[in-house]
Amino acid sequence: MITVFGSVMLDLIGRVSRFPVPGETVMGSTFQTSPGGKGANQALAARRAGARVRMVAAAGRDSMGDEALALLKAGGVDLKDVRRIDAAQGVAMIFVDPNGENEIGILPGANSRIGPDDAETALTGLGETDVLIVQQEVPQEATMRALALAQLQGVTSILNTAPYLETTPAVAGTASIVVANETEFALMSRSDADNRSAAMRDWARARRQTIIVTLGADGAEAVTREGRSITVPALKVEPIDTVGAGDTFVGYLAAGLDAGLSLELAMRRAAVAASLACTRPGAQPAIPQPDEVDAALSR
Repeated sequence: MITVFGSVMLDLIGRVSRFPVPGETVMGSTFQTSPGGKGANQALAARRAGARVRMVAAAGRDSMGDEALALLKAGGVDLKDVRRIDAAQGVAMIFVDPNGENEIGILPGANSRIGPDDAETALTGLGETDVLIVQQEVPQEATMRALALAQLQGVTSILNTAPYLETTPAVAGTASIVVANETEFALMSRSDADNRSAAMRDWARARRQTIIVTLGADGAEAVTREGRSITVPALKVEPIDTVGAGDTFVGYLAAGLDAGLSLELAMRRAAVAASLACTRPGAQPAIPQPDEVDAALSR
């Protein structure tokens, strides 16, 4: 069983000819809304990968909140612990350029009402056979409480270090598994691409945890708490929109581990799923089904 403790957003997505510089206006082409939020994206990815998934979060008690939860509900994610409150639905304002790269601004809304009591709800009844996923789009004190409880209860915890915060390096050390992109890990470890692998080994050894760094088109690299290094490739694709790729990776990774796969096999599936997600617009609508991932792996 996977519990996701985190954010629920409604993505407001505009396609632009290029990213504007401060004070500049650029022309765009299309606009769409789509369910999003790092927590919700990862929950749906884990569910589509075949896991039983429960979401603990907060959403607005309005039509935007309904839209933000629609795909989770349709996908079979357990939403009984999602609080509907009288607050603005959290939104992510996203620009996507012709290369599929994105710039994102987050307005947390109802997500800012998440607190340590919600972390208690998330960890109630969890034990050594369960997996907890957290990110950093809800107040950090709530995330810290969830990770602390996971440690006490023997729950395998996965922290996705996005969006990066000043407190991230300290909080990251309390998770079982940390998933960061290249930029986030460089900030955490004060390293650069030339010495990333050595920095990952030092990080894993010092904190007795597994560190995974996602590398975009180059796949992902991991160092386990025992010091074993793993690298997996990405699928070669022509990206349309990278906005949900990292969340797809985390969800598929968690589902693989929950199903008993080795870390290497879980990472391999996650990297392929993330690659496929880049070939479609949006975050949640782009998350692939497991048969698509299986077909790509077989090729």
